[in-house]
Amino acid sequence: MQVAIVLPVYNEEGVVEQTHARICAVVDSLPHEIKFYYVDDGSSDGTMKDLRALAEKDGRVCITQLSRNFGHQAALSAGMDAAQGEVVISMDGDGQHPPEMIPQMLNLIEQGYDLVQTQRMDEAQPASFKKWTSGAFYRFINVISGTRVLPGAADFRALTRPAVEALKSMPEYHRFLRGMVSWIGFNTVILPYQPAERISGVSKYSLAKMTRLAMDAIFSFSLVPLYVGLSFGALLFCLAAAEMVYVLSFWVTGQTSNLAPGWSSLMFVILIVGGMLMALLGFIGIYVGYIFQEVKRRPVYIVKGKYSDGK
Repeated sequence: MQVAIVLPVYNEEGVVEQTHARICAVVDSLPHEIKFYYVDDGSSDGTMKDLRALAEKDGRVCITQLSRNFGHQAALSAGMDAAQGEVVISMDGDGQHPPEMIPQMLNLIEQGYDLVQTQRMDEAQPASFKKWTSGAFYRFINVISGTRVLPGAADFRALTRPAVEALKSMPEYHRFLRGMVSWIGFNTVILPYQPAERISGVSKYSLAKMTRLAMDAIFSFSLVPLYVGLSFGALLFCLAAAEMVYVLSFWVTGQTSNLAPGWSSLMFVILIVGGMLMALLGFIGIYVGYIFQEVKRRPVYIVKGKYSDGK
């Protein structure tokens, strides 16, 4: 069986060699034809130099260098586009995805599954802001979206060629692969794992990048924000109608003298209505912005160069 292993890397100088050695220690004994597809996502350190040296030592290494940093999801997409093989395995290059699970993933593929999705088990991990926000995000996206996204889903997965081709047929610009993988369906099995410590360095997912990924997920897989704005608009309309009936009752009963102008209540209503209108316009603006970026049909990534066999 031809197996392609896709590894996006960004500023992982001094790490890629250790990651590659760990993976080779596992896959070299497997009865499969293995090939590695590294994607340099616009690194600014010596990562590309390390990858070129790796390709000279191991002829199975293919390198795709992107013209700049397009982000983790774009780099993963570039790797899957380049990968050739009956099975494609994607994993991070920082060592947190245990390569010891690869034989088990391939065994599940041979049993007839099209997609082996790993699930990060965080119970043993100490409480942190990232852990809390991640759990809240998955609960929220599963409530508002018609596509269920597995809580703790990682970009460590194995896909058969039909599943890869289905994923490649989705050329959207704002990519949330964990949701896209769930959306395509196919025969899926979940494989839990405990994340390992990074080999070195720090996570490249800053708070801003995580927020951007969450927004891509919410606005790509749900129209609920628009429905929320519409619901609040309907609620305010009902309140306005009730207020109108209340005021008319004073005119009908001839008690207009009891109507006192209420500056505070008027300002309160104006602020509520104005705030809701601004929120709804903001939601609409985001969707329009997403549509604008999609219709421009810009590529998800741009390849600067490809290298293999040390060339």
